[in-house]
Amino acid sequence: MATFSQSGFWRGGNTLKVSMELFSKNRQRLCESLSSHPTLPSRALIILQGGMAETRNCTDHEPIFRQESFFHWCFGVIEPDFLGAIDVATGKSILFIPRLPESYVSWMGRIKEPNEFKTIYDVDFVYYTDEIENVLSHFQPTSVNDQQAQSKSITHQLPLLLVLHGLNTDSGNHCKQAHFNGIEKFHVDTTTLHPVISECRVIKTDLELEVLAYTNKISSEAHKFVMLHIKPGMYEYELEALFQYYCYRYGGMRHLSYTCICASGENSAVLHYGHAGAPNDRQLKDTDLCLFDMGGEYYCYASDITCSFPVSGHFTREQRIVYEAVLDANRHVMESVRPGVSWVDMHLLAERVQLQHLLKAGLLEGNINDMMKVRLCAIFMPHGLGHMIGIDTHDVAGYLDPTTRIQLPGLKSLRTNRNLKEGMCLTIEPGIYFNELLLNKAYSDPEQAKFLIKSELDKYLGMGGVRIEDNIVVTKDGCRLLTQVPRTCEEIEQWMKNKHEKLNVDDYKKFCELNGKYRYDNQQLKVNKIKDNVSCNGDK
Repeated sequence: MATFSQSGFWRGGNTLKVSMELFSKNRQRLCESLSSHPTLPSRALIILQGGMAETRNCTDHEPIFRQESFFHWCFGVIEPDFLGAIDVATGKSILFIPRLPESYVSWMGRIKEPNEFKTIYDVDFVYYTDEIENVLSHFQPTSVNDQQAQSKSITHQLPLLLVLHGLNTDSGNHCKQAHFNGIEKFHVDTTTLHPVISECRVIKTDLELEVLAYTNKISSEAHKFVMLHIKPGMYEYELEALFQYYCYRYGGMRHLSYTCICASGENSAVLHYGHAGAPNDRQLKDTDLCLFDMGGEYYCYASDITCSFPVSGHFTREQRIVYEAVLDANRHVMESVRPGVSWVDMHLLAERVQLQHLLKAGLLEGNINDMMKVRLCAIFMPHGLGHMIGIDTHDVAGYLDPTTRIQLPGLKSLRTNRNLKEGMCLTIEPGIYFNELLLNKAYSDPEQAKFLIKSELDKYLGMGGVRIEDNIVVTKDGCRLLTQVPRTCEEIEQWMKNKHEKLNVDDYKKFCELNGKYRYDNQQLKVNKIKDNVSCNGDK
């Protein structure tokens, strides 16, 4: 269970403590952005609807609740059925909590009082949801300090309510508008809030970056944990379970950022493998190459990491050719990222690098520029280079104008076409996949077929594919890598040697708990005894 104290949100143990200042700063940034809006009246309140509790089929089975993302960005509330309000002029904040029945105590636990929530979430006022109409009708943030004074306020002009209504350019879904009994009595603006709050979420604060770095740290270690436990004969879902175990056991991550993609062999060519129709259920072979796309989530902040590696711990010639092509593209993009750079240009750079490798390896023939003109790389990488990441795995505001999406193979799958800004967080995830359907379509297209050497490409069909996905934050002169996993073929093979030495990785975190006498050495890949009275502070 989450613990809230003066330190903020905390899962206990060595998990990250998140200050409520993170959310008060977000609210402040939002109000500052809205204050400059030319048509906004002096009395305007932001109204946000939190996520609602749900039941599945039988009435008392509740899926694990996960907060609505915009609401979380503003308030950090973990409970369902809340609403929130923010006065644009002053930044004063209100939470509206559900009035729970007495029976709640027996089934769900103690009922918190409004003042408790006021302290926990560091907001200015807390009321019940059945009081919303009255509170908003008489809200005077510059003079009201408590509920008693609020109730004595005289009737005055109703404030303008700014509610969320807008299209998520990634999912195609619209935001859920806030609603409460009596809202029809107010002036409601459904157009102003969404683009402003979405743009605020694009740039991460230092406090947000701290949480994103933590999710990457834990998820990176979980990927390494999986690498050390993998062996032929296991099923893909067993590795999914190990990843989930590590994230929750050592990171306090009850949620994952998305459904795990634990693909092996030919499954690795399926971009969103792992869904209900293909549920990570193939048995691993010693000759398989794996593509594991998995990320843990902490306090609604996501990570999104993909590692590709051989079950055996040793790359074959063909596996190494493809892996090094993708890694080179990944690193070329990482070295080129900086403020002002076009993400479309980064995608094209990744394509060019990968085609050069495939040409050198004898899978293709012809001129690279001509290949680019016929969108040849989209056969091997039909998805976009990467996406923005934050509270949502595919974070908001990827397209300032959805009509500017490029309608060409590969490029049409980009989840953003923006120029980069300092403080943006993105994934870099080039890939090469050998999908028989896409290849057969290309063989029948004279403009593409002339570049393809089928006899060589056929040798790679059983491999599936390779994706290498890292999370980065754009800095003033480049980027900072948040993901920390073995990446070169040599690093992966060296790391995976430990599984043959039967290292008890399940307990390697405990080495740092033994009075500071042991440290896990990432360079030598072994446990070293260190001097007394030297703490390793949770390092591995």
